[in-house]
Amino acid sequence: MIEVFKTNVQEPQQTEPLLALLLQYFPDSRINFDLHDCDKILRIESAEICIEKILTLVRSNGYFCEVLE
Repeated sequence: MIEVFKTNVQEPQQTEPLLALLLQYFPDSRINFDLHDCDKILRIESAEICIEKILTLVRSNGYFCEVLE
């Protein structure tokens, strides 16, 4: 399963703590950011994805995050 999120993360150094945090909650996932995309994509690939938890974690760190439809 793959889920894609729109964010407002701008810099590569901003992704590092977010990736570490997300991997704590979803350790068997493949997680990456595409900051070259206009929507500053966060992509998560995992057998199970909890969208609400991802939104909560990213937003609690001060970033905008929504599911990209």
